[in-house]
Amino acid sequence: MLKLLIVEDEPLLAATLKHLIELNPFHQVTAVVDDLPSALEAAQTRKPDLALVDLQLARGSTGFSVAVKLGELGIPCLFTTSNAPAFPMPELALGCLSKPFSEEDLFRSLRTAEDIIRGRERWRQRNPETLQLYCDVPKPAVIEQVAAAFAPPRSRVRSRRFGLWAANR
Repeated sequence: MLKLLIVEDEPLLAATLKHLIELNPFHQVTAVVDDLPSALEAAQTRKPDLALVDLQLARGSTGFSVAVKLGELGIPCLFTTSNAPAFPMPELALGCLSKPFSEEDLFRSLRTAEDIIRGRERWRQRNPETLQLYCDVPKPAVIEQVAAAFAPPRSRVRSRRFGLWAANR
């Protein structure tokens, strides 16, 4: 049985997620919370196997801070957000399930996450298009994406000698 913690600040979406997850008899939602303090309390008392974490939470909390704290407790996270991070963060989460997603996307993503957590080979055809797994991204690619995200913008400079445009870094 896969025990899940839902960290979501939109009550209707949280209730819908809980309902959809519990349609599978092998999945159980241990708690639904909306910020960092309640997520930590629920994680320590209920011991979930996986947390579904929205990135924008209530009362100034962020999903990043929740993922860091849950990671310290040994609880892996799967981000569920409409604004996916610009680059992978394998240290914080298994991946990111982008909203809006379908019921089938959720089920397939949970199966994939469970396979990763349990160390099983994945024999799935394909992951949903809304799911980006961070463990599938090679480390050099992660470094390049982070560097590109923080690099200064490129400007075009006209060469006086040749009258050509050139990219300047």
